[in-house]
Amino acid sequence: MPDVVQDRAGVGVLVCDPDGPPVATTQDALDLVGAAFLGAEVVAVPASRLDAEFFSLGTRFAGEVMQKFVNYRLRLVVIGDISRHLAASSALRALVHESNRGDHVWFLPDLEALDARLRATV
Repeated sequence: MPDVVQDRAGVGVLVCDPDGPPVATTQDALDLVGAAFLGAEVVAVPASRLDAEFFSLGTRFAGEVMQKFVNYRLRLVVIGDISRHLAASSALRALVHESNRGDHVWFLPDLEALDARLRATV
């Protein structure tokens, strides 16, 4: 399945294909931002598409990617199991906790959890 814009809980969401190209550079993130302009307010990226450096906060890659989405007024949602990354980093656990309390970046287990979160914010 290619990346596709779907209506989820009344919100346009670019649902990214798990088998799509990896997000390994800020340009890759900007490519997703550009694709979102086809009618999405939210970009749901499978955790498996994110380069491992995203989860290693010392690289600053996660911050750069998240800032791109905030700058373009899009929500970024990382979908999937990131438990092995969380187990390895207390800083990442804190980032995920704080992000999930906000409105711009969420880390969720699946699309059903995204639907519930979107319904709760509408």
